[in-house]
Amino acid sequence: MNKNVVIYDSKYGSTRRYALWIAEALACQAFEKKTFTPGQLSNYDTIIYGGGLYAGGVSGISLLTENYDKIKDKNVILFTCGLADPTDPDNVSHIREGLAKVLTPEMLNALHLFHLRGAIDYSRLNLVHKAMMAMLHKAMLKKDYASLRKEDQLMLDTYGQQVDFTNQRSIAPLVEYVTRLEQ
Repeated sequence: MNKNVVIYDSKYGSTRRYALWIAEALACQAFEKKTFTPGQLSNYDTIIYGGGLYAGGVSGISLLTENYDKIKDKNVILFTCGLADPTDPDNVSHIREGLAKVLTPEMLNALHLFHLRGAIDYSRLNLVHKAMMAMLHKAMLKKDYASLRKEDQLMLDTYGQQVDFTNQRSIAPLVEYVTRLEQ
C-alpha cells in the first residue's frame, strides 16, 4: 500500500480547504508547506502538492522544483487552486503555460495535474493582491461588457465582494486517481 501525503501552501484558505478534504478522503496526513521539510519527502510514495494560483504562478511550488531529484521516482500530483474556471480549456492552457515557466519538460510530464476553483474575499487580500485585482478590474472596465467572457463578466459583477467557488465534489477525480495508484 502506498503512503500518501498532502502538502499545501494556502494564503487565503481555499487551497487549505481542498488539501484537508483530499487528506480526509484518502485517510492520510496533510501538512502546510511551512511545517514540512524536504527530508520528509522520502517517507511517502505519493506526494500530493496543492498551491494557490497567483499571477500565473503556483504558491510554494519550489518544494517540488528544488527537490525534484528526491521525488522523481514517486507519484507526484499537483493541484492548483484559483479563481479561473478549470472547466474552461483556455484557463487550463493558461495555467499550464505558467507551469511551463517554472517546471522542466521532464517535471511537467511526470506530474499529474488537477485544477480546482477557489474563492476570494477582497477584504482579506494583502496590499499586493488588492493592487493586482484593482488593475485587472480597471483594465476590464475599459472593454465592452458584452464582449467579455462570462467569467470576466462575473469578476466585474462581484468585484470587491466575497465569492466562493470551492466544491468538495471537485476533488473526486484526484482522489480516484490516487486510489487507483494504491491498487
